[in-house]
Amino acid sequence: MTDPSAMNDAYNRQREAMVNQQVVQRGIHSPPVIEALRKVPREAFISDALREFAYDDTPLPIAERQTISQPYIVAYMLDALQLREGGRVLEIGTGSGYAAALLGEMADEVVTLERYKSLADEARDILQRLGYRNVDVIHSDGTLGWPEKAPYDAIVVAAAAPEIPQRLKEQLAIGGRLVIPVGAHDGQSLRCLTRTSEHDYREEHLTSVRFVPLVGEAGWADREDTSASSKPVTAKKIPARKARSGSTSELIAECAEPLDDEGALDALLERIGDSRVVLIGESSHGTSEFYRYRARITQALIEQKGFDLLAVEADWPDASQIDHYVRDLQTEASQWTAFSRFPTWMWRNEEVREFVDWLHDHNSRITDRTQRVGFHGLDLYSLFTSIDSVLDYLEDVDADAARDARERYSCLAPWRTDPSAYGRAAISGSYRECRADVVTALVELLKKRMEYSSMGGTRYLDAMQNARLVANAERYYYSLYGGNAESWNLRDQHMFDTLKVLLTYRGENTKAVVWEHNSHIGDARATDMRGRGQLNLGQLCREAYGNDAYLIGFGTDTGTVAAAADWGEPMEVMDVQPSLEGSWERLCHEARISAFQLPLRHSRSQVLNKRLLEPQLERAIGVIYRPATELSSHYFKARLAQQFDEYIWFDHTTAITPLTSKTLEGTPDTYPFGL
Repeated sequence: MTDPSAMNDAYNRQREAMVNQQVVQRGIHSPPVIEALRKVPREAFISDALREFAYDDTPLPIAERQTISQPYIVAYMLDALQLREGGRVLEIGTGSGYAAALLGEMADEVVTLERYKSLADEARDILQRLGYRNVDVIHSDGTLGWPEKAPYDAIVVAAAAPEIPQRLKEQLAIGGRLVIPVGAHDGQSLRCLTRTSEHDYREEHLTSVRFVPLVGEAGWADREDTSASSKPVTAKKIPARKARSGSTSELIAECAEPLDDEGALDALLERIGDSRVVLIGESSHGTSEFYRYRARITQALIEQKGFDLLAVEADWPDASQIDHYVRDLQTEASQWTAFSRFPTWMWRNEEVREFVDWLHDHNSRITDRTQRVGFHGLDLYSLFTSIDSVLDYLEDVDADAARDARERYSCLAPWRTDPSAYGRAAISGSYRECRADVVTALVELLKKRMEYSSMGGTRYLDAMQNARLVANAERYYYSLYGGNAESWNLRDQHMFDTLKVLLTYRGENTKAVVWEHNSHIGDARATDMRGRGQLNLGQLCREAYGNDAYLIGFGTDTGTVAAAADWGEPMEVMDVQPSLEGSWERLCHEARISAFQLPLRHSRSQVLNKRLLEPQLERAIGVIYRPATELSSHYFKARLAQQFDEYIWFDHTTAITPLTSKTLEGTPDTYPFGL
């Protein structure tokens, strides 16, 4: 059972981070706005299914195909009102009630209008429960305003109008300000209107935005296909119908399952069925929504389907430290140096930290360590860290073997600061190959399997896997100068072999979740990779496990992402460019659903399935993002229905929150991410 006080503490930390990172650092410093943002619990206005995303800088779906706006935009609009001391405010478009609560902190009296009765009733209940007695929620056509309480010192409109309604202008007090989005779907301008006299107004453009349409007598017509439909809005789960001659985006909207549907996760688990391996992807290494929803799926798989192994796109030694923390439940502070090399933010972030804490707590309720959920790394970049781990192990169990291994590994010693230079030197002939030495070290370790494993099976597995990693990493760095396909294939083959070792070691009943990038977990045979002679983990799992492997991809249209401009450069929070025409991302964006999952293996529409087998562009952002060369750097061709078994979409996403040494101060010494 979740501890309410712990949840409140977590939300408070997230709220403070939201204010500092999404608002203050982006130039909003109005004390009334900042104070209100720090007080109002945004999670109270969001459905349980999406509450974990409450403080992401993104709009979220609510009922009636509407959204709760992203925190920064709400703050921006309230800042533009320039409210001074108290006053009376009119809000058009109550929605969830979140902005009304913020206004309730800033004004003496707030009148908020909502055209959907269900939204008005729910918002009224939440606001009353939170104690906002100065906020009056009224079910009414917002385009006409509320003249009974006019004039208003400020008016804010949370939907896009074709033009500024005259009724609203007339209800504005002299000196008051009205902030409203104006325009249709293809372009909206956030405008600020100041009433300077009884008949005069001053209007200015603030920024470009995208909102849902303002529907009503003085707004857009109430019809489903209005051209004003803006920020992709959620839709209720639509049962499959007979195929019609609609666009691909319309067919996606018909078959998609919105993530705010309470049964969405259960439906996904039902489709996963008895699969032994579930591979969950991401289309970037720095997107919060991907990490969090991936963690949520994994928690459900662990709790409801007995999955007991998590393997991630990380180096074995780093992940071993996390495994030690979550399974042994104790450690020494000096041990924790996990994920301390570039790109540190990929695993050293708040999103992963939350999941690791959850896993630690989950395992603490399981007495038998062998039954606890493991956390392991599949990648092979930790060449010298793995060498050190092998030598440390051998020093403890066999001093002679340690001496021999140290001699063999010394061949690689000159390249400790730059392993990739080894391949260049070996190929050019200026330095000899080290393959025979590192392979011999592995073989010798394997020969003594029975002897060493009797001294401690877990430690032997760790040493053996590190020795295997060294051998494969040597081949990988050598191959970097022999062709892209060869080095890629060596890496993914290593990851697959490591996964097989883990499944074998844990036993035939073991079931594994894998966290990697889409480019690794989506079947390579359905992408451009096949033409380049590349395979990947997803392909190998499908070939080995058939339908017992379930592949889940992720995608997004716009937002922010944590990435670097080049390898080794500092992390930046970058804007994700809108998806390109002719891409799967553009088709999903045009479905106008903020967040959804799309069944592919179990598609309910033959027409859609056929279209999803056609090649389209697909975006992939790793730890490097180059918006200036978006098409050439980040797009490839893929057949979505062959690449994945399920596709999960977040239309607008936000960057992960990296851990820093400062944020780690005061955390327990047993925490695995401390530097």
